Amino acid sequence: MPSPAGISVNDAVSRAIKTVLASLEDSKAENIVSIDIQGKSSLGDYMVVASGRSHRHVSAVADHLLKTLKDAGLGTARVEGLAGADWVLIDSGDIIVHVFRPEVREFYNLEKMWQAPDLEEETLH
Repeated sequence: MPSPAGISVNDAVSRAIKTVLASLEDSKAENIVSIDIQGKSSLGDYMVVASGRSHRHVSAVADHLLKTLKDAGLGTARVEGLAGADWVLIDSGDIIVHVFRPEVREFYNLEKMWQAPDLEEETLH
């Protein structure tokens, strides 16, 4: 679907996910997992889960990503959890990023939930 600027939505999302992943790599985030949630949820197109080694690292990774998104012209993302830095959620619209401390990530295990296979239309009870 073309946008008024002539850039397709898929191209914009592709550029955004590449920007997010590059920022996380640059910040030395660990265990970065990108999950395609198109068709699974109306929340967005991708969910990215990453870890920081400590509260300070989680905070630094999140801050760097927010600056990168803004500098790339991808707008100002909504952020939750930055003060505590156990689990920071960054919602840029098409991409939702979770940055965890390792213990918190293991406890919630979001990857397992979102990477589960799609259920068929008819579910037997």
